[in-house]
Order: sequence, then C-alpha cells, then structure tokens
Amino acid sequence: MRKYVAEFIGTFGLVFTVGCAVMGKAALAPLAIGSALMVFVYAGGHISGGHYNPAVSLAVYLRGRLSREDLGWYWLAQAAGALVAAGLATFVVNPAPFPALYMSGRAIGEGLVAEFIFTFALAYVVLNVATSKAHPRNSFYGLAIGFTVFIGATAVGRISGGAFNPAVALGASVMGLFSWSNIWIYLLADFAGGAVAALAFRYLNPDDLDRAVPHLHLAVHENHASHPSPEALPETGPPGTRPRRLPDRQGPSCVASGSLSGRPVALSSSGEVL
Repeated sequence: MRKYVAEFIGTFGLVFTVGCAVMGKAALAPLAIGSALMVFVYAGGHISGGHYNPAVSLAVYLRGRLSREDLGWYWLAQAAGALVAAGLATFVVNPAPFPALYMSGRAIGEGLVAEFIFTFALAYVVLNVATSKAHPRNSFYGLAIGFTVFIGATAVGRISGGAFNPAVALGASVMGLFSWSNIWIYLLADFAGGAVAALAFRYLNPDDLDRAVPHLHLAVHENHASHPSPEALPETGPPGTRPRRLPDRQGPSCVASGSLSGRPVALSSSGEVL
C-alpha cells in the first residue's frame, strides 16, 4: 500500500504543478514541471520507484521490474492523483476562460510523433538510470529524469502540449488544457513510447534481464545476513584455533551482478591469505 500512496502523491504533485504553471501562464513552466518531477522522484523513488506516469510503469513492467498486479494498482493511483490535482489546481488558479489545445489534420500526426519520441526518451532514461545494474545507488537519476521532461516540454510543448504521460494528459483534459477528443493521441503515443523504450532496453542490456534479481538494497542486506560475523562462529577446537572469516571482497555492485570485483585470493595450507 505504501508504494501506491507514494505514486498518488508524486503524480498529484506533478499534475498540480503542470496545472498551476500552465493555467497561471508561468514564464518558466517547463522548468517548473521538470523540477517538480525531479524532486518527487527523489522523494518517493525509494518507496515506489517514482514512476508517476502510466507509460513509465508499463516500461518498467515490460523490463521485468514490476509485477502485473502492481502495474494495475500503479495506474489506478496515478489516475487518482491526476484527477485530484486537476480539480485543486483549477480551484487555486481560477483562470479566465481559455481555448483547449485541439489537434486535427496534420497536427494529429505531429502530436503523435512528438509525444512518442519524448515519452520514449523519458522511459528509456528511467530504465537506464534507475533500474540498470550498471548504475547502482547513483545520485543523479532524479536530475536526469526531470531534465528529460524539461527538454521535451521546451522542444515540443507548443506542438503537443508536452504531456509524455497519460496521467498528465488526463489531468490536463479535466482542467480544459487539452481537448477530450484528442485524449486518444496521448494514450496511444505515450504507451507506445514506453513499450518501445522497454524493448530497446532489453535489446541493449541482454545481461540485465533476470527477473529474479532482487532490488539492490535487498541484495546487499541478504548478502550480509548470509555471512555470520566471526563472533557468531561456533567454537570447534582449542582456543586460538577458531576458523577465521576472510574479508568480504564483494561490494554492492558485485552483489547485484554476481561477479567478483576484488583481486583473486590465494590461501596457504594454514589458511592464511597470501
């Protein structure tokens, strides 16, 4: 339940920022939106992964790091957060009437391409910086994710509205920023972008697809628990002849990858390290 609440809070924060920045005609709206995503990813990433985006959740599911049951609950929490945020943002800003973004004709194709490309980029960045074993415990993942949205919103915001997120598209439609008749554009392009990003990650990282690999911090914890301390070793002989545990030469990264990163260890006949 904690991770679903975290997804609700993060999606709420993102969509509320989108609504207030856009309806309030903030000059730095793309920066505010990207920064909001960044801070909420840092705030809730350790609980739920910090998706706040149904397309990203789909990508993580296809990548193999989210169960089917969790996928449905993530989508529900994200949609709920977007709806609540849309209502509160409209109440807070209380904007004058404005026309919704409506795409027709050639603009539909432009919107589909723009949304697909930057949703792909967002999901691809998330998979590589937040789920890859090549970047264990990095501290830049939130910055990379938030700036991807900032770049996309700045580049194509005038074309498609810069959602890159079905939950944001839902909230924007409720707030009147997007036309309801165009909601299918965001659903199709964004989910497709997330799915293709997962396929790209799987192709480019064939050695990082083990669904059985636990989350990194759990792997480290389990590694420590499986090796008793020297004080826990039983007395098996006269004093001074107790077996001595060798130093653990595996760091967190090699626990996750299953490979040894230290130098080879050789023992003498008496058990001493050479």
